[in-house]
Amino acid sequence: MTEPKSSRAASTDTGAILVSGAGGEMGHALLEAFAQRYHGKREIIAMDVRELPKDRAAHASKAYACDVSDPAAIDDIGLKHDVSEVWHLAALLSTRGEKSPELALKVNVMGSANLLKLAADSAVRRGTPVKFMFPSTIAIYGVPTLADKRAAGRVDEDHCLEPITMYGVNKRAVEEMGRYYARHYRLLAADRPECTVDFRSIRFPGIISADTVPSGGTSDYGPEMLHSAAQGKPYACFVRPDSRIPFMTMPDAVRSLMELADAPRAKLSRLVYNVSAFAPSAEEIAAKVREFFPKADTTYAPTLERQRIIDSWPEDCDDSAARRDWGWKPQHDFNRAFAEYIVPKIKARYGC
Repeated sequence: MTEPKSSRAASTDTGAILVSGAGGEMGHALLEAFAQRYHGKREIIAMDVRELPKDRAAHASKAYACDVSDPAAIDDIGLKHDVSEVWHLAALLSTRGEKSPELALKVNVMGSANLLKLAADSAVRRGTPVKFMFPSTIAIYGVPTLADKRAAGRVDEDHCLEPITMYGVNKRAVEEMGRYYARHYRLLAADRPECTVDFRSIRFPGIISADTVPSGGTSDYGPEMLHSAAQGKPYACFVRPDSRIPFMTMPDAVRSLMELADAPRAKLSRLVYNVSAFAPSAEEIAAKVREFFPKADTTYAPTLERQRIIDSWPEDCDDSAARRDWGWKPQHDFNRAFAEYIVPKIKARYGC
């Protein structure tokens, strides 16, 4: 994957960039983008709970296999490297989080607290703010009823903040911890207010990737339709045909993080931003799949828990603040996402 294009110049900072959750697809894309952008001029530190494959580790200056919820391991990394940016991608995702909420709390909240502390400590050592990039999620929203969801339409960053999943609760908690470290921590703890954490977060909608097989996530019904159709397999969708949430492609998701990171702090009116690209219903996705795979066999068999979660998320997210403050604009709308990105790659995967 090539580096997402941005109209902004790369940072002149020479400190180390730490990427947690580097083993995931977004982590891999960011490691590759950083390697292309900096050409060895900045130290790129990768970490994941498992050892990275050699091809991924090759994009990093140093790779660690460690758990973000282990404070001693995180402190050790912070002391060994002059960290000026933290890109915190590591998380226990929604499906597993509902099965093991205590583990989700440990990984998603305490792990984030460990990395925020690393960033704060590094800011003191460096005498400058340390940037902290955090991917949040549409799961932080909680719309009470389906009627409320339809009435609300596009929801901005400040409303409907009552998540119903542990994953959403965790991500919301980290947003608030980021606000504390960005605006209050140094002011309370020391007489050097310039030594802060420059916390920046994006609330992502459902992300569609053409490079990985869906893994059972709550928003994976769209990708699952595509993969099943490409393989000539029938698919029973786990949500109703009228279910609607926003989506975007993985390349746009990675690019949005890069562009937010490059934006001057003075132009940002918020710490947390929505981004969105398109918001089709499940049946509209199924119809689009049939345009490319006419024999696609999609039926509907909604499951109670997943349907309840989808119904609690907004039909769309208002990303006007991101468009105004740092020029966010998706490259892939609904039609282009399928025609130019998703379908060609999926057909190549399955030899269609």
